[in-house]
Parts: sequence; C-alpha cells; structure tokens
Amino acid sequence: MNRLYLALDVETGADAFCLLERINQKPAVKVGMELFYREGGRFVEQLVDNGYPVFLDIKVHDIPETARRTLRQIGRLGVELTNVHTLGGETMMRYALDGLRDVTDTTKLIGVTQLTSTDERMLSEELNIKGGLEQAVLRQATMAGRAGLDGVVASVHEARAIHQALGSSFLTVTPGIRMNETVDDQVRTATPKAAREAGVSAIVVGRPITRAEDPNAAYEYYLQEWSRTYETNR
Repeated sequence: MNRLYLALDVETGADAFCLLERINQKPAVKVGMELFYREGGRFVEQLVDNGYPVFLDIKVHDIPETARRTLRQIGRLGVELTNVHTLGGETMMRYALDGLRDVTDTTKLIGVTQLTSTDERMLSEELNIKGGLEQAVLRQATMAGRAGLDGVVASVHEARAIHQALGSSFLTVTPGIRMNETVDDQVRTATPKAAREAGVSAIVVGRPITRAEDPNAAYEYYLQEWSRTYETNR
C-alpha cells in the first residue's frame, strides 16, 4: 500500500470536483465529515465511479449495533478505506467490522486513535488519560488489532511503536503531513520523509495542497517527496 490521500477539505461536492479538475491525475482522496454530511453517500459513489480511490474518514463512534448497521451501509459505497473510533471499544469495533464484512471483503477498516490536534497536556488534563500519548495510542492500536481491524490512524510519532507491537502489515495512516512547521490546529505534524522513515503505510495531505495557488503543482511535489522516500526505503 503506497498511498497519498488528498484530503478534500472543501465545502461542497462541486468544490471537490473543481479542485480535482485542477489536478492532472486521479489521486486517492479522503472524504471527511464536513463533505460527507453535506453531500452524502451518492457523492462518494460518484468519486468511486469516476476512478478515485476513497478513504471515507467519518470516525464512526456509537453503540455496537449502530456501528454494525452503519458500516454495512458504508460497505456498499465501494470505498477502499474507512474508519471507526477506537474509543468506542473493542466490542464496537468487532461489530463494525462484522457489518462491513456482511457486504464487502475489499474495504479496509482502521481505527482512529488520538487526533493530531491532541497534545500531552490535553491528554492528561482534559481527557484524564495517563501514561503519555505514545502509550495511549499503542493501547488503542492494540485493541484495534484484537478486534480484527486492518490498522489505525495515528501520527508519525507513534507509527514505529505500533509496527513493532503489531507487525509491519498492520496499517498506519497518518494525517498532519507538512513540508514545514506551519502552525495550525494539528500539533503533531511531520514531513513525508519522516513518515516513511517511521514506517507509515499511507499519508493524508489536505490544506498544503487544497489551499495552494497551484494545487496540481503542490500535489505533484508531495507525491514526488513521498514516492522518492518510498523508493529509497524499499
């Protein structure tokens, strides 16, 4: 799996297709909650029908039976990757996976651990989770592995420990990819090179591309950096 997912951080489906028209190839894309709640499943199907591999990032987190029914619906959309939140617990993740497998064997299911906006202070003081970020993420990833999930969403900073504990085939999908130390709501960021050196399976890049003056040039630049690093570390 050698994926760079372009996060469609736009308001409408029309905006998304306008952005994609400015890119000279068909990238793998991430559809998040904002766009999915606006446009729904039909929009996701349109992306799939037009040849765009889709990571549907809606972080399902509910009681087990609702998660199962939700993932059964998601499984009908034809996406290659989707996710639940590991804080829903192991039983919820098992139910979600069962619902997905009721309708498809091809869509991979991963679990969100801690968001890239979470720092040590927030984890300890606001969420009252002790032991530090890496240990918290590793516990959640281990629970996802026991539930049968294909991997997790985690930052670059935890990827190596996850693979050491769960193996190289356990997917790590990493958002917060930047070429510099841009300050925004994501505090645990990294470069494509750092991601590959940490053994990350796939990266997600959004605003550095979607807000660029030339999105195609920005996409090509990130893709080259990721691919170059990938080839170097094969």
